[in-house]
Amino acid sequence: MFDFLRKRGSEEMPSNPLKIAESVEGLRSIDIPENVFIENEKDFSVKNEETLVKRAENNIELLFDFLDRNHETKGYDDALMNPDVKHMEQNVDALKNELERTIRRVKTFYEDFNKEIDFHIESRGRSGMVDVVDELKMKKSIAESHVQKVLEIETEHKNSTGDSQGMTLSYIRGFMNGLSAITHHSILRRF
Repeated sequence: MFDFLRKRGSEEMPSNPLKIAESVEGLRSIDIPENVFIENEKDFSVKNEETLVKRAENNIELLFDFLDRNHETKGYDDALMNPDVKHMEQNVDALKNELERTIRRVKTFYEDFNKEIDFHIESRGRSGMVDVVDELKMKKSIAESHVQKVLEIETEHKNSTGDSQGMTLSYIRGFMNGLSAITHHSILRRF
């Protein structure tokens, strides 16, 4: 009943051992591409390291990145999802709260950074490393100027002026544009 399997197998397999060796040698000379057996390592490590560095350093760039985000697009999309003015006010409050958290995070970063720099200035000064101490003092001066800028942004935020005002205005503008788009699409296109 299963003779058809035996015939096929016997036809493919030579009975002479030398012929088997020759066929195996022929197989050895076939080049198989490396990617068949080895998956090249994806470069996730660089991306992960960049993410860790960005998370670890909550410096002034974190604050500017937040302020530079396009809040108008978010406002527009939010209006399309829920065109209620109360929803807009809640989202503006949420943006303000997120800004306050970002400011606190940046201030905490610089407080810790300045303490660490003070330690290094003192210990390297005792070791006589004048050039290193001068470089550390310069870094501390830069950090202090960043802290001053963060404090200015915080004051502007409390007074609803400056960059933080631009953030809320862009969100509200986007939300209003979204409401306008809804009106245009649902009412004005009918006539």
